[in-house]
Amino acid sequence: MAEHDGGPSARNLEEGRLLKELEAIHRTRHETLLHGSDDALATHTQRMDELEREYVRRHPQRAQTAGRTRSGARARAGGE
Repeated sequence: MAEHDGGPSARNLEEGRLLKELEAIHRTRHETLLHGSDDALATHTQRMDELEREYVRRHPQRAQTAGRTRSGARARAGGE
């Protein structure tokens, strides 16, 4: 994929740059949601989705914290 308005294609990013892009987009998400135009929010959402999907594609076996799973959420809520 070629470069586009949201930056270089996530697939073309080396691992360290992908992680930096993810950190930056998550850091700016709240401000964009609260104060960005509809276009800015849509662009931000699209880029965040692209970066996150690429991370998950590269790391399908990534470590998952038990509390961040459905069963972990049910256990926190007292149900199971």
